[in-house]
Amino acid sequence: MDGVLSTTMSGETIAANFSLIELAAKSSNLTKCDHGSLTGPWGLVLQFGLAFLAFCSLIVKRFCEPKRTRRSWRIWFFDTSKQGFGQVGMHFANVYLADAFRGDPCTWYLVSFLLDSTVGLLFIWIGLKLSQMIITRYRWSILSFGEYGTPPEIRKWLAQSLLYMLVMLITKIFITLIMQFNFWDQVRQIILYPIKDPQVEIAVVMFIVPLVVNTIIFWVVDNFLKKSIKETNVYNPKYRPIHNESDAEFILDERNQTAY
Repeated sequence: MDGVLSTTMSGETIAANFSLIELAAKSSNLTKCDHGSLTGPWGLVLQFGLAFLAFCSLIVKRFCEPKRTRRSWRIWFFDTSKQGFGQVGMHFANVYLADAFRGDPCTWYLVSFLLDSTVGLLFIWIGLKLSQMIITRYRWSILSFGEYGTPPEIRKWLAQSLLYMLVMLITKIFITLIMQFNFWDQVRQIILYPIKDPQVEIAVVMFIVPLVVNTIIFWVVDNFLKKSIKETNVYNPKYRPIHNESDAEFILDERNQTAY
């Protein structure tokens, strides 16, 4: 009789514990950002602020370049706009997927963003290196990153931008497939657990973490996409700098052009 009573009490205790856990989970969900929060007024303000500061970081990077080898504003725009378009596309894809998948969209966005910034960055680097090897082999100069001709041609910039966007699209598909593993559900449950205020959670996910990470990534990827200084006048006597700030870019020395 005592054994039956003990078993019954144990069963009731377990059921009560499960009820408490379920109640805690429900109350926790009330304090988390909900579907649509990332595109709400607060989320949009943070996104515009992030885009502005990330863009400013690339301007700062340009002025950090040695004055003798600094890119003209036109070349700088051609280089940075490629990753700008790519990052905007990646961002909106993450926002859409975060709302499309079940669970807290903030945690989904943060995990996806961090994967884009680590595994995705490595994937982009490999994709750019492989594409440039193929381009060099078949001499598709129009697709050679950072090479726009003299004077710079919009068609070359457009072709390179489309190639970069293709690499970004393949990367996003790859990261989205990785996100399907159940392991990431466990990560999402703990990654923002200490934060209870949904507004603070959105700020961390949409502004604080991306601002730090994107600034680093923008500088790194900009080095992938711009023309290597080693291929210009510093190492190659066929190039000379133009010191006029409005058109400060490397062109072939006229004396050497006659040799071709």
